[in-house]
Amino acid sequence: MNSVFSHINWFDVADPASPELDELAQRFGLHELQIEDCRHRPQRPKTEEHDHYLFTVLKHIHDSAELEFDDIDLFLGRDFLISVRNADAVVIESVKARAREEKTDRLDRLFYMIVDQIVDGYQPVLDKLADEISEIEDVVLEQPDPETLARIFALKRKLIEFRRIAAGMREVVNALMRREKGLLGDDLDPYFRDVYDHIIRTVDMIETYRDLLSGSLDIYLSAVANRTNEVMKVLTIWGTVALPLVIITGFFGMNLKVPWLNNPYGTDYAVALMAVSTLSILIYFKLKRWF
Repeated sequence: MNSVFSHINWFDVADPASPELDELAQRFGLHELQIEDCRHRPQRPKTEEHDHYLFTVLKHIHDSAELEFDDIDLFLGRDFLISVRNADAVVIESVKARAREEKTDRLDRLFYMIVDQIVDGYQPVLDKLADEISEIEDVVLEQPDPETLARIFALKRKLIEFRRIAAGMREVVNALMRREKGLLGDDLDPYFRDVYDHIIRTVDMIETYRDLLSGSLDIYLSAVANRTNEVMKVLTIWGTVALPLVIITGFFGMNLKVPWLNNPYGTDYAVALMAVSTLSILIYFKLKRWF
């Protein structure tokens, strides 16, 4: 298998099941369990140091709309760099273009560029999540319907998964940053610290967004409860207004001798009595500020 660049040994394997990976493993003495990790995906973010190389599993955003993650596996030795990915992992193509532009000739710097590119890919997704949460906060006050509730729970599940991945990546970058006089040059420490700051900010923003979603859920539940209370309030008022009408009509509907039975204006008196009772109840409710 030919390297990506002629002047450095960077081998990019775009298919984990490819026999090229076996050839590289035999050529550079890679451990069989790590080759198995490359082929049995997904794996958790991690970094493992061996005698002559460093094995790292990174998580890049594969589908920003559904917030799906995919693995990028890196083997870094003193004279080789092997990246194992799926064919649609565009982050590697971006790193290749960046390396050509900067004319990079160091394997450890290429390793850093891949890590940096993956972590930088988190920020646009965070911005998109912020916009979606802001939209939910507006909708939940005006129209707290079941679809909004479903959006809240779906977004919370995405944030939980994002939080798990970001926390794992934080530990990986922290471990890489603390290595001394190894396969990564000491001059790259400030760059890895910068990546670490970015991933810390990512974790903090995810926590903030989770709190905002929890607040939106509380607002949703409060809005639904208030709407229910308003409905019950209206029903109670109308039921109370109708109560004297039912009593009066029931009283005059009895098969007994009742007042105004033979009076030609009896019906008018009964209607007037019902109107007065209804008006009195409405005035009482108004004074109590119940509506």
